[in-house]
Amino acid sequence: MKRIAAAAVLGALSLLALAGCKSMTTEELKGTMEITDIETKWVMKYYQPWPPRLILVPQLSFRVKNIGTQPLTFVNFNGVYNFKGEAENFGDCFLSAIRGKAVPVGEKSDVITLKSNLGVDGKNLANIRDNPAWKTAEVRLFARSKGSQFVLLGIYDVSRYIDFKEPEPLAPKQEGIKK
Repeated sequence: MKRIAAAAVLGALSLLALAGCKSMTTEELKGTMEITDIETKWVMKYYQPWPPRLILVPQLSFRVKNIGTQPLTFVNFNGVYNFKGEAENFGDCFLSAIRGKAVPVGEKSDVITLKSNLGVDGKNLANIRDNPAWKTAEVRLFARSKGSQFVLLGIYDVSRYIDFKEPEPLAPKQEGIKK
């Protein structure tokens, strides 16, 4: 008899827990946030002076303003990168950005940065800039929270600004002349 009562209590508690874990709809999620302070650029993923090799990847940085009625928590973001006019993706970045520290109503989050895992490969900056295959890219920004489906928050062009400076070549060592 005690086992049946214990099972009934556990079952009731499970139902109460599930009732409290309501997932958000995509409309609710989209209505709780505004994307602000957007910055896009290309950044270095890998650099090797000899033999020369440089890999640049697109990056999206932004902040989230909570325009909802409750603190904003547990939000995951996904940036999907592609060259403009092409359907095939060339990179992405998934980030669980808003976790332990909730974004209060009316406030903005810390800066969130989504750096693509893939990009463009060349020998140096000039090689990449002059390459006709290096086209304008765009990023589709998605968000997901508390069991919701992914919702498209926006599509942003990636600036062609490159946030990387190649180091100056080293000058040969000058040795003193011995007499």
